[in-house]
Amino acid sequence: MAGKFEGKVALVTGGGSGIGRATALAFSGKGAAVVVADVAAGGEETAAMIRQGGGQAIFVSTDVSQAAQVEEMVRRGVESYGRLDFACNNAGIEGDMAATAESTEQNWDRVLAVNLKGVWLCMRQEIRQMLRQGGGAIVNISSVAGLVGFANLPAYCATKGGIVQLTRTAALEYAQQGIRINAVCPGGIRTPMLDRIEASQPDMHETLVGLHPMGRLGRPEEVAAAVVWLCSDAASFITGVPVPVDGGFVAQ
Repeated sequence: MAGKFEGKVALVTGGGSGIGRATALAFSGKGAAVVVADVAAGGEETAAMIRQGGGQAIFVSTDVSQAAQVEEMVRRGVESYGRLDFACNNAGIEGDMAATAESTEQNWDRVLAVNLKGVWLCMRQEIRQMLRQGGGAIVNISSVAGLVGFANLPAYCATKGGIVQLTRTAALEYAQQGIRINAVCPGGIRTPMLDRIEASQPDMHETLVGLHPMGRLGRPEEVAAAVVWLCSDAASFITGVPVPVDGGFVAQ
């Protein structure tokens, strides 16, 4: 697919590290201009990496839980590159680890605001722009935690399951208007988020590896490859699907 995205524009939220950075780099590698959004300075680092590699990229500082900032993110992208063809809604947080009855309202509200409301706010603006253009492709980053339960992460699991259902609903709404909307559900992927989860509990690394039939954790680049493929013409008849990228996790 090298060069297949020449003249196209991709938006990646949470593009400052992990899956988001890998996805932004993968879009650029296929020839797309990239709008990198993040609340952290790592987003500018990702954009700089793309430019240093000969690609086109801008960074837009964005808190996806804030509607005005999301609107500005899409506006800046279209102002810079004229259109929006692909979007990967990846920004998310894990929140605090605690059983349901011990979880705080503050944690619940924050995780839902970023992970679920944030995806909806982004989709709303992305879809509006894509409707004006006559089409596009969106991939939302869910998780295997959106397909099965994980103890002590009630808010996170609720948001990731919500993303799957939001993806299916929007896919049905816009299937005849040239917009395909899918989700990717990563398993354990070596990212800063996973590093934080592992650090919180002894032996967590071995436990996580043991949950994956392939006997290893995934790499951000493996998730990015699935995102880019779902946005490509090779996936032109696929919409409304949560795709596990999980080393066989949910096959068990």
